[in-house]
Amino acid sequence: MTTAYTAEKTNSFLSAVSSDLSECSWCRCVALPVCSLGEPRMLTRTPSVVAQVFLLLSVILIIAIAVIQINQQKILSPGLKYGIVLDAGSSRTTVYVYEWPAEKENDTGVVSQTFKCDVKGPGISSYEHNTGALAKPLDECLNKVKERIPVHLHKSTSIYLGATAGMRLLRLQNETAANEVLASVQNYFRAQPFRFRGAHIITGPEEGVYGWITANYLMGNFLERNLWRTWVHPYRKETMGALDLGGASTQISFIPEDSQENFNNTMQVKLYGYDYNVYTHSFQCYGREEAEKRLLALLLQKSSTSSSVDNPCYPRNYEAALTVKYFCGSLCTQSLRPANYYPNQSVIFHGTGDPGLCQEMVSLLFNFTTCRNQEDCPFSGIHQPKVKGNFVAFSGFYYTINALNLSGHFSLADFNSSMWFFCSQSWAQLQFMLPKSEEIYTRSYCFSANFIYYLLVHGYNFDAGNWPQIHFQKEVGNSSIAWSLGYMLSLTNMIPAEGKLIQLPLKPSLFAGLLIFLTVLALLCLFFLVYLCIVSRNQKVNSHVEYVFTPE
Repeated sequence: MTTAYTAEKTNSFLSAVSSDLSECSWCRCVALPVCSLGEPRMLTRTPSVVAQVFLLLSVILIIAIAVIQINQQKILSPGLKYGIVLDAGSSRTTVYVYEWPAEKENDTGVVSQTFKCDVKGPGISSYEHNTGALAKPLDECLNKVKERIPVHLHKSTSIYLGATAGMRLLRLQNETAANEVLASVQNYFRAQPFRFRGAHIITGPEEGVYGWITANYLMGNFLERNLWRTWVHPYRKETMGALDLGGASTQISFIPEDSQENFNNTMQVKLYGYDYNVYTHSFQCYGREEAEKRLLALLLQKSSTSSSVDNPCYPRNYEAALTVKYFCGSLCTQSLRPANYYPNQSVIFHGTGDPGLCQEMVSLLFNFTTCRNQEDCPFSGIHQPKVKGNFVAFSGFYYTINALNLSGHFSLADFNSSMWFFCSQSWAQLQFMLPKSEEIYTRSYCFSANFIYYLLVHGYNFDAGNWPQIHFQKEVGNSSIAWSLGYMLSLTNMIPAEGKLIQLPLKPSLFAGLLIFLTVLALLCLFFLVYLCIVSRNQKVNSHVEYVFTPE
């Protein structure tokens, strides 16, 4: 009876409560967590997991991108720079194209020759009466140069013209004519796409020291690559002397035993961070062509007739008709002009092929009396320190030695025997021996050989002992031994270096954009997780509602 009453009373109470809750909207809201407690937890957990995954991925991507951007960057060279030098010699003009890395090495470019072109025709000094004809011969070489250098680098590529002894003589003889030639050259190059830096007549000492720089640079006496393929200064490596024989002058350059000794002809050179005190001297009128003109004028002076003259340095059975102006019109032969000077008079020179007499006549071209047996004064009153170490002889020295079928280094005895044999040949025999050589050079090699002998032995004081230390060379690798490369090396001291370029895996703008995006995403995920944490905690507090039913 009691049990039945209690159950009936409880059911009646629950029905009343249920009816009241259904009518109250606020009670429905509060009761929701109690009625379905498992569902909100599921809804809260899913966004939390997603946010945590995105946060973790964002952090990982930020770290990964930063590491890649720093560690995978490449240092690129700023590329190559180019320079063009025209060697305007007395007999011809040669165009050289050089290149070097734009960042340079110790302020001096590591320069290499990439192109060489010989301009057709004579040297620019020969155009004194027809300066307008200068442009046409230059065009052919300049067009080839334009093809060699990338078009976008034309405007930044410097071009220089250095005129040597031929123009030095013309300036002494007729300064107005020399200036007109230079003006014509400047007008021509200003119309070219390159950066014209001027046409200058370089001094004899400059020509000599630039040749010395070229020779030692190509021989690796300034720089060499170590085991790590980086450029370093060679340890205790001696420099070489340089001997240059041009058409109108000859140069000797070397570092003497006592480089601090006071010589008027010492020049200081700085390359790759090191200083060098170089003795150098240029002998005007002692170039091969001007020396031969002096010999012809001397032979005419000593001849009994003025129309036919024997030449012991020309090969047997050879004849050449030359005008007096050709060999007496130069400043170097002015003192040897005949009293009755007729420039257009023709003189026939008959070759006799006499080596002994040729040597005797060549010796008369040197003035050995002014030094009065002084040890440091070989000839022409010029003081010179004693020659030391190895030498490289190039230009006219090389071509003459090559004609004698010699090369590299050899004994003085071998040179004398080869010279004697060559000078004893007839013209027909020489043409057979040198089929590709031009007549003007073939007929003169005997004279050149005798001139080289007297210049080196009696002029510079080489002897049988140190003669083998002279290396007769035209080029090293693919680079010609000429003053122009030394000139370019010196100029790169004044050309500013460019900084290295850094190539990044991602463009800076893309890298910055990704970094900002991923950082913002990570922060949003972090804020969302904090929000969920706070909401979850509040829900736990508010949902802790218990319905306690206590029976009466």
